[in-house]
Amino acid sequence: MGKITGTALRAQVLRPHGHLLRQTTLSILAFFAPVFAVLYWLTIPHGEWIPVLIVQLLVMLAATVGIVGFLRTCVWVDDTGISERGFFGQVTNFPVEQVASVVVLDLYQSSAVDTHPQLFVTGADGQLLVRMRGQFYSRGAMDTVTDELGAPVVRVPDPLTLTELNRLRPELLYWFERRITGRAPHDLDPGASLGR
Repeated sequence: MGKITGTALRAQVLRPHGHLLRQTTLSILAFFAPVFAVLYWLTIPHGEWIPVLIVQLLVMLAATVGIVGFLRTCVWVDDTGISERGFFGQVTNFPVEQVASVVVLDLYQSSAVDTHPQLFVTGADGQLLVRMRGQFYSRGAMDTVTDELGAPVVRVPDPLTLTELNRLRPELLYWFERRITGRAPHDLDPGASLGR
C-alpha cells in the first residue's frame, strides 16, 4: 500500500498480496522444470527437441503475461472516487457521487471453515462497481477503501456462505459464482439484511 502524489492525483494505491505471486511462480517452476527436463532428456538423443523448446517458450510467455497482469492489478481510492485496473488491464473509474454504499462481509470458502473478508462497492441501484476479495487484498486495504470513500458502510456481522450471498445479493457475485437458488424473487427482500 502506498501513496501517489501529483498535481491532480492523490490516491491510495492498493495492490494484491505479494505472496500470491511468489507461491504461483514457485508452483509453476516446481511443475514445469522436471517435466521439461524429462522431455529434453528423452528427445535430445533423437534430435526431436525443437517441439519441446517451442512448448517451453509458450509456457514461459504465458507465465510472463500472467506475472505482468498481476503486477499491474491495483485499486486507487481517495475522497473523489475509486478506480480499478484488473488483471487484463481494463481500467474502471467511479466518482464518489456514483458510490451508494460499501458492503463488508466475511465469506466462507467452499468446503472449509475458513472465511475471507469481502468488500463490495455498490452503486445507487445496487449494482457492483468494485469488489475486493480477501484472497487477494488485506483487510487493511479494505479499511482504506471504506475510510477514503466516506460512503455508508454496511457490515454484515455473521459470515455467509456463497449460497447465502447468492440468494441475498446475486448481483454482488461474478457470473461464474451465481447459482440458481430455486427461490422466487419475491420470497426474499435482499435489501433487508445487506443494506440496499
